[in-house]
Formats: sequence, C-alpha cells, structure tokens
Amino acid sequence: MELSLFTDYSLRVLIFAAARGEEKVTLSEITAAYRISQHHLVKIVHYLGKQGYLRNTRGRTGGIMLGRKPEDIGIGEVIRSTETHLDLVECFNSKTNTCRLTPACRLKGALMEARTAFLDVLDTYTLADFVQQKLSILNLLQPQRLLLAS
Repeated sequence: MELSLFTDYSLRVLIFAAARGEEKVTLSEITAAYRISQHHLVKIVHYLGKQGYLRNTRGRTGGIMLGRKPEDIGIGEVIRSTETHLDLVECFNSKTNTCRLTPACRLKGALMEARTAFLDVLDTYTLADFVQQKLSILNLLQPQRLLLAS
C-alpha cells in the first residue's frame, strides 16, 4: 500500500504549518524546504484550505496557517480526505471489478480488515503528535545554504 504524493505532501504542509504555530508560512518556503513543485503545492494548499485544515491568505503579506488546532486535526481523517481511493485491490470497487475469483475469494475480507486496522491506528494520532519537537522540525526545514570554498 502506498499513499499518493498528494497525501504525502498534504501531511508535510500541515506539519510545517503546525511547527510554525501562529507565524504564516509562504508557498516559497514550503517549496524550498521540501523541494516540491510550486504548481503542485498550490493545488494541495488550496484543497487543504477548502477542507478547513489551513487558513490561506493571498497577497503580498499572505501565507498559510493552520485552520484548526493541531490536536483537532486527525491523521486518519486527513488521509481519508486526501486519498482518491483506498482500494488495495481491484475487487474493492464493485463498479470496475473484473476478478473472476470474487464470488469465492476470501482475500478481499482480509485486505479490508488490514485497511481498516491501518486507518484505525492513524485515527489515534493527531497533527499535534508529530510536531512536539517544533524547533528540530523547523531547523530541518531550513533551506540548505551552499558553502563556497574560498
């Protein structure tokens, strides 16, 4: 199972914003910190704003901040919101399933149970759980400075 880049980057953006607390983060800062395409990042930030996870401000003094407290943002909730589907195998989607084993197969049930357990574990975490070391996170996200040899 692999989460989409959209979900991965969404979680990273939320972690950055949470680590900054009440200070706005710009798209340029996020792009530099994570080396993410700004074009892709704009879509993510817009989506997270529409979902209420972020508060987005446009303009010269604009930036992003969390739209809710970190302890009110569940990680399982974010993943369910940002993933287009969590179909581990074809038979999870009855509209597109063509597997001939479906009537007799028990694998689907085991995989559904595993997916449920995966999400249940993530439901026990909030964004606050992942930003307890704010200073370390912010230091790691500083753009690398090139050292010039003299």
